[in-house]
Amino acid sequence: MFTQKLMWIVWPAFLAACMLELLVFAFVDPTELEWAGHPLALSRQAIYTASFFAFWLVSLGACWLTTLLRMTPAEINECPFDKSKRPPGCPGNAN
Repeated sequence: MFTQKLMWIVWPAFLAACMLELLVFAFVDPTELEWAGHPLALSRQAIYTASFFAFWLVSLGACWLTTLLRMTPAEINECPFDKSKRPPGCPGNAN
């Protein structure tokens, strides 16, 4: 279940980062970018790569927050231990 939830976060974030990359660099030339008034000393491909990973991280955060907010109370309060190893007071424990 963890890998499925991870893919619910990573895959849409990857697609969003791809779309952002296409949209931003359709209008911005990476060789004309500046940082603190100085031109970036990076190649065009390095700027594309760094910006893609920055877009991906921001999109990952948004997708993670969406996944977190859609959790049901049962999922949040679920005991993480196996039924045979649950401590007293754990939700769903028959003790």
